[in-house]
Parts: sequence; C-alpha cells; structure tokens
Amino acid sequence: MDKTFIIAEAGVNHNGDIRLAKKLIDEAADAGVDSVKFQTWKTELLVTPDAQMAEYQVDNTQKEESQFDMLKRLELSYDDFTELKQYCDDKGILFLSTPDEEESATFLNDVQDTFKIGSGELTNTPFLRHIARFGKPVILSTGMGYLSEVEHALLVLQDEGLSLADITVLHATTDYPTAPEDVNLQAMQTIGRAFPGVTIGYSDHTLGIEIPVAAVAIGAKVIEKHFTLDKTMEGPDHKASLEPEELAAMVSAIRNVETALGSGWKVPTVVEKANRKVVRKSIVAAQTIEEGTILTKSMLEIKRPGDGISPTRWDEVVGSKAKKRYQAGELI
Repeated sequence: MDKTFIIAEAGVNHNGDIRLAKKLIDEAADAGVDSVKFQTWKTELLVTPDAQMAEYQVDNTQKEESQFDMLKRLELSYDDFTELKQYCDDKGILFLSTPDEEESATFLNDVQDTFKIGSGELTNTPFLRHIARFGKPVILSTGMGYLSEVEHALLVLQDEGLSLADITVLHATTDYPTAPEDVNLQAMQTIGRAFPGVTIGYSDHTLGIEIPVAAVAIGAKVIEKHFTLDKTMEGPDHKASLEPEELAAMVSAIRNVETALGSGWKVPTVVEKANRKVVRKSIVAAQTIEEGTILTKSMLEIKRPGDGISPTRWDEVVGSKAKKRYQAGELI
C-alpha cells in the first residue's frame, strides 16, 4: 500500500502570531507528518463587515463579535507566509496553505506546488477556475456538500485543464468538533466509486484519533487533522484539535494500519508457515494397525503436529490400505 499523506492542519491555531506558527511547524515535524497547512486570506477580501460567526465559533471562543473582527485578529501577512514557507523547508516538512480568496491564491502560487481548497469554496465556481488555471494538483474538501456539488466542482476543475489524476477529494464534516454519528465515513468510499480516477481522503474534525485511523483502513490516501499547541488556548479551532502528543500517536497508528493492510493476497505469512506444523493437525493412528489393513474411521484420529497427512485428505485415507505397521499415535 502507498504511504498515506498526512497533513497537520495548523489552520488559524497560531492565533495571528508567527512565533506560534513556527512552534506549530516544529511540533508537526516532530510528529512525523508529511505536511503542515495554514490558511491564507485578506479579511477585507473574504468577508463582509457584518457577517456573523458560526455557532461553533461562538461556542469555542465565548466571544460575541463579527467574523470580520475574528478573522482580522487571526490574519497573517504574505510576508509571514513567505517566512513560514522557508521555515518549513529548513525543517524538512512540506508547507501548504489554503487560500480563501483569489488574491491570496495568486500569492500562494509562487509559494507552493499543490493547492488545498477548503469546503467553503466547493461551490465557488470562479474561485475553482482561478485555482485550476495554475495547473497544479488540487486537494478538494467537500464538507457541507452534496455529491452533485462535488461533481460540479470536479467538472469545473477539469474544464480548466486538470485531470482527475491531479485531484484528491477529501470527505469532511464541517462542524468543530464533529460528533462520530455525523462523520458518515463511508461517504468517502462513495466519492471514490462515483469518480474513479480521483484520490480519496478524509479531513477530520472529530475529537481523538480513531476516525482518521479508521479512514485509512477503508481506503483514505490523504488524512488532514487539526492540531494545536494547547487545546485550552483562545481561538475557534483549538478545542477540536489534537495536541502534539496526540498528533504523534495518530501518525504512529496510521503507519501501523498501513503495514497491517498488507498485500491483500490470502497466503500464509513467513511466520505462519513456521507455525503450521505446530498448530495444524495430521491424520494419526488411533490404535495398532497392521500393514495391509483397510483403514476405517475408528482406526484413525486427527491430532497435532501438522507435518503428516492433512485432514483435508481424510476421505482419501479412509478406505485405503495401510502401507506399513502403525503404532497408536503414529502419523499415517
């Protein structure tokens, strides 16, 4: 199995402080993920001044303010992201950032070789076209989406020159945190069946690490998971994020699952072959049997070890003639 590409979603958990952003990069690199991802926007281009926060944002921040004010506090500059890209390069981890409007996408085109499109832009046709025209691989999140909206987005991206092989589609549930009953993980497989040729993955917002690990077990090739330095920090996404030790545990669990998935061929492993003789059974004489005797069921038993005639040949052995004299307990 190909290695799962694991994205540690730093998102806005830097709280608008580049020093915290660098600490997040440090922790992501130490955890062994493949990429650390941020979000890039200019607030004035993203949201109207009076747009309200989502309910989960109000719950998580315990603040009554506009989206504009919240996002302005969390905004990093383009210069900050250029510095963070260099910091990632120095740490040997892939930098990614999700643009939230076209100007930021154009800036990021000079910074990264892959584009992550957030769930909020799944139906944003002009934005999808803008991204596709860069001609770079796309990771598309599909939270809040119907399958028909996923299809529309894929057609838009293809119309601008991308192939399905250039696109990874992530199933997601846009709620922070997501309750397990709202995950609908099998929808990821539905996406894969509906659009053969795309890579499928999962962007997780649940608490804990079980669901992303399960996603890998059923076919996810990309996993995205929010993480933070401290869940008790102020901000909209910290509570639904992993702390560094949990992030490392998730990576370890995913790598173990990858190994466990194996080749898919149902054959004994090398270790099992050594154990077959000990654990399997053979056809054994239940009594003294003279040479030339016609073997009957009552003369035979099935016991360990397994290096004699296999019980699969029971019907062949019963009714045959003993080729030698057997003592009770001797392998036939």
